[in-house]
Amino acid sequence: MSQTPPDAAREAAPDAGPPATPATPAEELRPALEAVLMVADQPLPTVVLAAAVGHGVGAVETALVELEAEYAAQGRGFELRTVAGGWRYYTRDEYAPVVERFVLEGQSARLTQAALETLAIVAYQQPVSRARVSAVRGVNVDGVMRTLLSRGLVEEAGQDETTGAHLYRTTSYFLERLGVVSLDELPELAPYLPAMDDLEEPAG
Repeated sequence: MSQTPPDAAREAAPDAGPPATPATPAEELRPALEAVLMVADQPLPTVVLAAAVGHGVGAVETALVELEAEYAAQGRGFELRTVAGGWRYYTRDEYAPVVERFVLEGQSARLTQAALETLAIVAYQQPVSRARVSAVRGVNVDGVMRTLLSRGLVEEAGQDETTGAHLYRTTSYFLERLGVVSLDELPELAPYLPAMDDLEEPAG
């Protein structure tokens, strides 16, 4: 009986597809599942989690149930639930008032006068560098700009070709909060602000 040469056998074998995900060590299975679930923005089916950590569906299901029970026993502020055919972290119901208060206070917190002035300068002179905004206000605005960036009202808009400084502009969220569609709808405030070209940009 003739035998197929090894090279020919390899050529004739069907494509096995991409290599399987390396299995996470057994002792790291639960921490690995926690890490994946932590970044999930929607419920993840057990089969998806199993593929991510390289373990069988049964082992992963067992580990998830154990995590669910462990969180409940420890009275954590979050819990692991199965919703819509998948697993995901959720805030525990009894702590909903705390979360609600935090979210509402964050949304309703008023901007300081310094932040409002800085935001107005960015809105009417954008794109503009921090140094130029500081020149208009006469004070350093680094802290205020960080606040505006964190609140999603201002964003980076490239770099100045001459100085290399980062430029900033207002965001679509800024327009949304004002209830306008475009910057063209802003009040006529620009004439009351110093002209950017007349200001000397601070060194550094």
